[in-house]
Amino acid sequence: MHVMYFTEQPMSAYPADKGLEFGATALMFPNSHFDPVAGSRLYNEFIDQYKLAEAVGFDGIMLNEHHNAPFCMQAKANVFASILAAITERVKIVILGNPLPLSDNPVRLAEELAMIDMISKGRLVSGFVRGGGQEQLATGANPAYNRERFEEAHDLVIRAWTQPGPFRFEGSHYQQRVVNPWAVPLQKPHPRVWIPGVISKETVVWAARHRYPYIALNTTVEQTQRIWDLYDATAAEVGFKSGPEYHGYLKQVHVAETEEKALANAREFTWMQGEFTGLAHPVWSTPSGYSSPDNRRGFVEFSTGRGTSPRRRPSFEEQVKGNMIIAGTPKTVTAKLRLLMEQTRPGIMALWANDGAVSQADSLTCIRLLGEEVLPALRETAKELDLKSPFEANTPVSLDFSTDIPVRSAA
Repeated sequence: MHVMYFTEQPMSAYPADKGLEFGATALMFPNSHFDPVAGSRLYNEFIDQYKLAEAVGFDGIMLNEHHNAPFCMQAKANVFASILAAITERVKIVILGNPLPLSDNPVRLAEELAMIDMISKGRLVSGFVRGGGQEQLATGANPAYNRERFEEAHDLVIRAWTQPGPFRFEGSHYQQRVVNPWAVPLQKPHPRVWIPGVISKETVVWAARHRYPYIALNTTVEQTQRIWDLYDATAAEVGFKSGPEYHGYLKQVHVAETEEKALANAREFTWMQGEFTGLAHPVWSTPSGYSSPDNRRGFVEFSTGRGTSPRRRPSFEEQVKGNMIIAGTPKTVTAKLRLLMEQTRPGIMALWANDGAVSQADSLTCIRLLGEEVLPALRETAKELDLKSPFEANTPVSLDFSTDIPVRSAA
């Protein structure tokens, strides 16, 4: 099993009451509420968390990015990936992921990622995402072309990594007269690609068709099992047998020295769910054309008071009871994670360990306890359940689409 450390890098030092008063904290919440002095402190605290995560034994550090919102300060995942490439020695640098439809130049993105892979000596895992609905509006990308741009940009990045240049690329959304990057990845044929997501069936199917591991982002056990059923069925259709090495799971997990302390800090996970900060307006988060008609209809009905939110979260107490949020001492957390692993059988596990206004001291304590007491038990459980990671199972990195033959990486 591959175990990663993750935090959303929240901008917790802002007036939350103003966000609640405004009614939304994504896209249109004024950036006059951002304090760069506090931002500087927080960025450096996140770096210290990542360094400790490597020191205590995590296999990877998971990075992502969001825009125009305080729940995530990471406006460009590649910036932090570049920093980690230089200051870490062992952990995989897992970007989940770069929002492809927001990119105006996928070749430049391919070059940036190649540089990270070379500087890290082949430790990059490059994930790709469609990007949030409000982020299409923030960057001027037409939401109706989101999936088309995602797939076309992906193809261009892969070709830039693997096809000798110069060559020409003429797509519907990207036209490159000359593709000839002089920065290509160290890993061959290219870095592994993992795809994260939540509710998009189309993305699950697309990931399976490309033989890319899919990372379910804090879904319920029942949702996760349905995702694996769809992924595995699609895998069978295209000619390969899926299993734990293709299944990833992100869970909110916080560990402290006492149950009371852990639960108090774990309540900060609701920070991003609107209890403390507000949320994106439903129409902004799912602009017309961005998602399937059924999903779009649900959000519009919710925003106009005619329905419940398609992404409604239960209360904090309900989430703890249902193991959506796992919190406690190392002994408590280990037992709950074992049950979760038995139910969902992931080969990739990402632990979202700190969020909101959890203090730096408590964040570091959580990482230390996870590394010293929880991770060894998880690894034993993974061996017992035969939950191999993509690295252990030597899964195909990519497909040669001209011949449909899997190409394996030497990394």
